[in-house]
Amino acid sequence: MAPSSEPSYPSGLVWFRRDLRAHDQAALYRALTQCQQVYCTFVFDREILDTLPRADRRVEFIRASLVELDASLRALSGHTQGGLIVLHAVASDAIPALAESLGVQAVFANHDDEPQALERDSLVRTRLAAAGRAFHTFKDHTLLERSEVLTQTGKPYSVFTPYKNAWLKKIDAFQLKSYPVERHAHRLAARPLEHGQPVPTLASLGFETTALSQRQLPPGASGAQQLFDDFLERMERYDDTRNFPAIKGPSYLSVHLRFGTISPRLLARTAHRLMQEGNPGATTWLSELIWRDFYFQILHHHPHVAGHSFKPAYDAIQWESGPEADTLFAAWCEGRTGYPLVDAAMAQLNQTGYMHNRLRMVVASFLVKDLGLDWRRGEAYFAARLNDFDLAANNGGWQWASSSGCDAQPYFRIFNPVSQSEKFDPEGKFIRRYLPQLARLPNAALHAPWLARPLELAEAGVVLGQTYPQPVIDHDTARLRTLQRYAVVKTG
Repeated sequence: MAPSSEPSYPSGLVWFRRDLRAHDQAALYRALTQCQQVYCTFVFDREILDTLPRADRRVEFIRASLVELDASLRALSGHTQGGLIVLHAVASDAIPALAESLGVQAVFANHDDEPQALERDSLVRTRLAAAGRAFHTFKDHTLLERSEVLTQTGKPYSVFTPYKNAWLKKIDAFQLKSYPVERHAHRLAARPLEHGQPVPTLASLGFETTALSQRQLPPGASGAQQLFDDFLERMERYDDTRNFPAIKGPSYLSVHLRFGTISPRLLARTAHRLMQEGNPGATTWLSELIWRDFYFQILHHHPHVAGHSFKPAYDAIQWESGPEADTLFAAWCEGRTGYPLVDAAMAQLNQTGYMHNRLRMVVASFLVKDLGLDWRRGEAYFAARLNDFDLAANNGGWQWASSSGCDAQPYFRIFNPVSQSEKFDPEGKFIRRYLPQLARLPNAALHAPWLARPLELAEAGVVLGQTYPQPVIDHDTARLRTLQRYAVVKTG
């Protein structure tokens, strides 16, 4: 990470994407060490934004994080005219045009391995090259990426545990070291007068404010640090608390990792040190960060997973279709399945844009293996609703649940939504929070209201089919159908 002795370019442009921080940012550091002066930009890409609903928590989170990033860059630059050039345009058009208007010799950005992003970057690279400009990209979003962790025969891993072991052997202090951006921040250029406008408002972008709570999801690098500081005090207990949605167990940093408002190197460096000190929670949490790298390298080496099963044989499965399937899918989306843990989880997603990781597995298993619906339908719904939506992780999780992915659960492992509820929300605290109509049911009846005694239902004010739905499907019957459905697959 040592800087070159002399800058290679008179000027350069840093294109922020999924890395919205000024501290320990690879592309920013590389630009500052290779250019005499550096401009910074972010593009609200119309190719993405125009496909979104007019109220989207992610857009609101990004905008709030950009306000903080703009202020951080101005503070680092030492002059009030520093900061971000924020555009609302088609990025593949805007970046080459901005590079030309600024007269820079090179554009710097961090890797983005999603298929749509690779196509965009290829087009940008071609257009920049035609004008004699360079386009440099760097690893920043993950810790070990692409082909950095391979088997002894030089092939990518498709099973997590050996990948994790190889990852742990390869990771070192150099890989986890921070990029010293601040040391070279004097090269940040003043923002040109024609780009002197601040970060645009949501309204000017064509978006409405949402119910996004900055108390629950504080934006920007400061918000990420606030959450991380809080998690550090609880990390030792993470292994014991992470599976219980009513307990404050997770780090809640997933959206910050998604948009790069915190450095993954800081997180892994801290967890790795604590793991070496014998901290059990840090050991488990570091594994979660390694899973993240694992899914990114799967997407890099097997881009067909964006739309198809990792295991091609699983694309032969015949999923339920037609009006009845659509009705079941709507019940799942809207939290009307009659299974309280599933419905509470979907309510959490729909109301907040967040879902606890254990519940993501439960509701995914229910959609695929109880309702018999194509996992891609659930994947798309999560993609539209999750604040922390990341193609690699979302796809990996859904393929794991449907048994079609790499290192997935066997197809005959089918979560029982009632036993999962009894095990991970035994007192019903989570269910009662999101399904208040069931709040007065006793714990024993809460997880499967259709089995409750009539007197229990009456005393709780629950009328099945009216105040709360009957189950849309019988789990035991659905399990047998799933085993028959997966019979086309000879290996699980």
